[in-house]
Amino acid sequence: MKSQITNALSDFFFEYETPRQVLVRNRRVGVVCRLIQLGVLAYIIGWVFIYEKGYQSTDTAVSSVFTKMKGVGYTNVSGRETVWDVADYVFPSQVSGACKSVILSMTSQEQNPSQTHTCSSNADCKGGSFKRTGHGQMTGVCVNATKTCEVLTWCPVEDDTYIPDPPLLISAENYTLFIKNSVNFPLFGVKRSNLVEGIDGLYISKCLYDPADAPLCPIFKLGDIVKLSGFSFEKIAKEGGAIGIVVDWTCNLDVHIKHCKPEYSFHGLYGNANEMDEVRTSMGYNFRYAKHYIENGVSKRTLLKVFGIRFDIIVKSLARKFDIIPTLTAIGSGVGIFGVATVVCDLVLLYLLPKREFYKNMKFKYTDTEVQGLAKERT
Repeated sequence: MKSQITNALSDFFFEYETPRQVLVRNRRVGVVCRLIQLGVLAYIIGWVFIYEKGYQSTDTAVSSVFTKMKGVGYTNVSGRETVWDVADYVFPSQVSGACKSVILSMTSQEQNPSQTHTCSSNADCKGGSFKRTGHGQMTGVCVNATKTCEVLTWCPVEDDTYIPDPPLLISAENYTLFIKNSVNFPLFGVKRSNLVEGIDGLYISKCLYDPADAPLCPIFKLGDIVKLSGFSFEKIAKEGGAIGIVVDWTCNLDVHIKHCKPEYSFHGLYGNANEMDEVRTSMGYNFRYAKHYIENGVSKRTLLKVFGIRFDIIVKSLARKFDIIPTLTAIGSGVGIFGVATVVCDLVLLYLLPKREFYKNMKFKYTDTEVQGLAKERT
């Protein structure tokens, strides 16, 4: 028993096993094998390394966005002249996030001036209740003169069907939007700004974004943004809409960092441009706000319904850099895939070719345990 254990340990530590290889001279099998290997090699080089960049590690950016709009407008409505500047037509962000900034530029507004308390709405009064389409809380008193329920609300009630045409601030097409964006790729310790090399104060004072002539200029004309998104400014200014401005940071950090630059693209988030004419349900983008004041001891307000263009500035980022670990992983997986050629060729040899029995005898070596036992006894 002791000798058997000793022999087993000796065989384990001091012997090496290698698989038996059989060289098969068969043109069909040889061609199949080489074609499969070429296909695997093309997949590894073309898809894994060139297209998917399997030799690089990746990281996304931590980002911040600042915006500034400029432009002055003039209106004359019923003899009332008004000059509009940034403080009048730009509204603070209503939604924000790590990679998103939202601003609203007003293009038109509807006024319901000097609204005071107590006005009326329709039908069967129930004190303290509200109607979904009503304007306030019912008092429970029926006004005989008008045959309507008395409600607590602001008067006069809003005329929600009126939309100014043409838009009040059609001149907004010529306003400009300045975007300042900073990104940080923490995995690689890289920080960049869209004010890249060559974008200085003198250049910014003169440039205006153009996809071909000035693709890195951070100043955009609103009319150009709307046009590049596929919308018509006249249509979207009338009832409002939403446009996405995408700042794309796709960087290969294996080359000089100066080549890590943003690319801008514009998308109509409201829907297809043609939907402005085809879909009439919940058109445009608008919201309401009020200016409160006291006149002759009476609390009053002016209600404004604002139609505007909502700009969603979205930062998209992906940085890549060479890393030995994903490189070795990609190479190892590719070498493993080469085994597919061997499996396929063995199946052809052992099960499909006419001489499959011959190839089986050549590939596998069979042993007879009884013959081996007799041989040991004779020795």
